[in-house]
Amino acid sequence: MTEPAAPEPEPTLPYGVGPWPGDPDAWPDDPRYDRELLGHGDTRNVADEFRYWSMDAIVAELDRRRHGFHVAIENWQHDMNIGSIVRSANAFLAAEVHIVGKRRWNRRGAMVTDRYQHVRHHEDVAAFTQWADAAALPIIAIDNVDGSVPLDHADLPERCVLLFGQEGPGLSPEALAAASAVVEITQYGSTRSINAGAAGAVVMYEWCRRWA
Repeated sequence: MTEPAAPEPEPTLPYGVGPWPGDPDAWPDDPRYDRELLGHGDTRNVADEFRYWSMDAIVAELDRRRHGFHVAIENWQHDMNIGSIVRSANAFLAAEVHIVGKRRWNRRGAMVTDRYQHVRHHEDVAAFTQWADAAALPIIAIDNVDGSVPLDHADLPERCVLLFGQEGPGLSPEALAAASAVVEITQYGSTRSINAGAAGAVVMYEWCRRWA
């Protein structure tokens, strides 16, 4: 049996804060603070307001603030962009990320932000659609196919699931059929499509511009 892969270490960055000064007995007693971080400093890639906080405390605070949109990604070709989309979902405070299809995905591009982001798996499009229907969340597909509506003219509901496809082939026919609307990002150059990770960031930002 293959041993499970070791978890990715938190990136060490050239900024952050050093150890909390003074005697440990005089350190703040806020339960959100991690004493290990107080003692050794905090160089994680987190916003300044979360310095020295434990991971559980950060997740709890994010859960209190999360937005009304979810993000879903079809995963049937082991797309390397999934990690990037998860990282953007954390940056724009998505409620959850949904992996539809293959369970395994490359977490390296997420830069460990998946530790702070709820990620749910669905075996196939049918199971994902059943979940969305039960949650009363319309599925908004993102793909540049015939009949898609430009993002700047499209309706992005306050509560919805933004569904992204694979780099290259885009969304499967089953996923497009499950969507209540299909939205495309207007482009001005010669290429037919943009990177799936970049597309995710553009659409999430547009949702936040309207609703956050």
